[in-house]
Amino acid sequence: MFNLTGKIVFISGGTKGIGKGIAQVFKQAGAVTLISGTDKTNGEIIAKELGVEFFPLDVADQAACKRVIDEIVEKYGRLDILCSNAGIFPQHYLKEMAVEDWDRVFNINLKGTFLLVQAALNVMEKQQYGRVILTSSVTGELVGMPGYSHYGASKAGQLGFMRSAALEYASQGITINSIMPGMIMTEGLQAFGEEVLQQVQQVVPMKTLGAPEDIGYTACFLASDEAKYITGQTIVVDGGQVLPELSIV
Repeated sequence: MFNLTGKIVFISGGTKGIGKGIAQVFKQAGAVTLISGTDKTNGEIIAKELGVEFFPLDVADQAACKRVIDEIVEKYGRLDILCSNAGIFPQHYLKEMAVEDWDRVFNINLKGTFLLVQAALNVMEKQQYGRVILTSSVTGELVGMPGYSHYGASKAGQLGFMRSAALEYASQGITINSIMPGMIMTEGLQAFGEEVLQQVQQVVPMKTLGAPEDIGYTACFLASDEAKYITGQTIVVDGGQVLPELSIV
């Protein structure tokens, strides 16, 4: 089950954190795995480490999204799976948030999702086959965090986009779904420091933080033939984080 041998998968933001975990799992599942990021030097190092191919890409650039998708199709003949994962989560409290702060998060997290998915769907529609998986978040749709109103809004926006897009392409052999990670041990989370990590871990009912590969396994399922009848849906991967009525468990 979940054999992706020979499938062509492209993962944006695949050089670190959740994206890197997704890439590792798809590689293990036999897929031809391609990743992108904005740092070309680091991206090529990570690609060599994982045994995958790297494409430099700013997802907020429409022409760049189309160019990369075209390059993939020219080289491999098709694109079977898109994991739209690129995103940022800088902290800005509302009283000090500038319009530029808001726009930067939306340009990458939401506009970037739209541009890359649109470019991929143009290819998948011709194939009459495709799997699109968005990396959203529990923040925005299910919970909030002080300092992350722009991030939460962008992630909730991804889900609204997904549901309508899924309807538009449901009859064409294309599914569009989303994963909502909770607290996953990434470089970004580690930057908050050990004390914060310990506090966060205690709030999660499983008393542990998720690994990037946990998101990868879920993405692998949604990309598989076994998930062909699932579209427009979200899967929460959070160790039970959003279940308690109170944050004391």
